[in-house]
Amino acid sequence: MAKSKPMAKKPSVSASKVAELAGVSRSAVSRTFTDGASVSAETRAKVLAAADRLGYHVNHLARGLIHHRSGIVCLIVAQMQTPFQAALVEAATRRLQAKGKVVMVLNTAGQPANVEAALRQTLNYRAEATVVVSGAPPLSLVETCIENGQRVILINRDDVTGGPHCVMVGNEAAAEEACFMLRRAGCRRLAVVSSTAGTPSIVARETAFAAAGAAAGMEVAVSRAGPTGYAAGADSARQLLAGSGRPDGVFCVTDLLALGFLDVARIEFRMRVPEELCLIGFDDIPAAGWLGYDLTTFRQPIDAIADHIATLVDEEDSAQPPQRRFPAQVIWRKTVRP
Repeated sequence: MAKSKPMAKKPSVSASKVAELAGVSRSAVSRTFTDGASVSAETRAKVLAAADRLGYHVNHLARGLIHHRSGIVCLIVAQMQTPFQAALVEAATRRLQAKGKVVMVLNTAGQPANVEAALRQTLNYRAEATVVVSGAPPLSLVETCIENGQRVILINRDDVTGGPHCVMVGNEAAAEEACFMLRRAGCRRLAVVSSTAGTPSIVARETAFAAAGAAAGMEVAVSRAGPTGYAAGADSARQLLAGSGRPDGVFCVTDLLALGFLDVARIEFRMRVPEELCLIGFDDIPAAGWLGYDLTTFRQPIDAIADHIATLVDEEDSAQPPQRRFPAQVIWRKTVRP
């Protein structure tokens, strides 16, 4: 049986061929495909008809490199499968694409070395902006990107001053409010369920809650049973609830941790929520509102954050402040006594 011949690669159509078919100049073709450029309606119609007939498409990347703006925005993300990360990426990409940006998502799989490699990769693509949704790249590398003309936006990282834009949520204020809510509900033994991830936002919530409890004269137990997720929350429940001094008020630094903790508390330890145990999460992921959980939590303003990211990227010379902090909103449900 004869082998089929591979299909020959079709040569790309140049702007010069479009100009020749349309009977116009090469510059008229360029102006037709440049937003805001001056070109008559008649010429535009000729060029578009010729481009359609020949199958011509503008090479936006090449054009952007000529003008030193690639139009590429890179999102560096870890744990893309988590509901909060997925929701933020979806909202940000939708808004950036609406502004004509080409969005590249670089998945770092949660490894610090991968975050650094991804940020270096954005330089190779000449990205005009990079949004670090998760992870903590070295400050020296961030400065290198800025020196190469990139706009760098760090999400939920407030340990950097000067250079990049930092978009944050009021983690400390929310954690302090969570402590107050549990104390007001009559809780006497507090705990905070954190994780081994060690990200700035996780650490900020954990530290602020423990400090608020200490300021009120209460000892706060801390559990970090594993990576940020449902399983770690479940394991934390088994650790904290097994002893005689089990907590009656728990703040979980993410909703996924809270859902795992809640299931184990109810199913394995037969605890009544909120009568015997009050529980608060953070993020307000969709599952937090399901009838089986009805979790009291804090909502991160994803839409407002995405709008701000798009504004920072779109502005030629951003007049926005280098740091912007959004408040987290309390969402009252049924895991805390009124």
